[in-house]
Amino acid sequence: MDACAGSLLRYRKNIGAQNILVFTDIKKKHSSHEITADLSTSETAKAAEFFSSDGIILTGSATGVAADPYELNTVKQEVKSPVLVGSGITANNVHLFAKASGLIVGSHFKENGIWSGNLCPQRVNDFMNKIHDLKGSSLWP
Repeated sequence: MDACAGSLLRYRKNIGAQNILVFTDIKKKHSSHEITADLSTSETAKAAEFFSSDGIILTGSATGVAADPYELNTVKQEVKSPVLVGSGITANNVHLFAKASGLIVGSHFKENGIWSGNLCPQRVNDFMNKIHDLKGSSLWP
């Protein structure tokens, strides 16, 4: 699928799939930021929302690198759309991202935290236990 938002949203409408949400990974990892270097993350998020993105995804600079918790809080104040964190979430830092609308967890669930590794059920279980503990604490909104 082409990453062009206009084409994607027109295609979604043409096939009657408006119930399928399209989230925008802003300032995404593994890409050049030269074109948007003069824009803050919040400005980029507001632009994505203006262009009908159903949600915003914040990531770190590379796979497994956490997003900036300060940016999460700033973006959440600037947009009405859901804001997900899409990289670097671990059982040790998940509390920093409690205000996110959702979390995309990948590498942390793999053996030794390596994205190409096999799924490690113990890591998933430990993470979910941490979420359960946080939901009962003052650290979770």
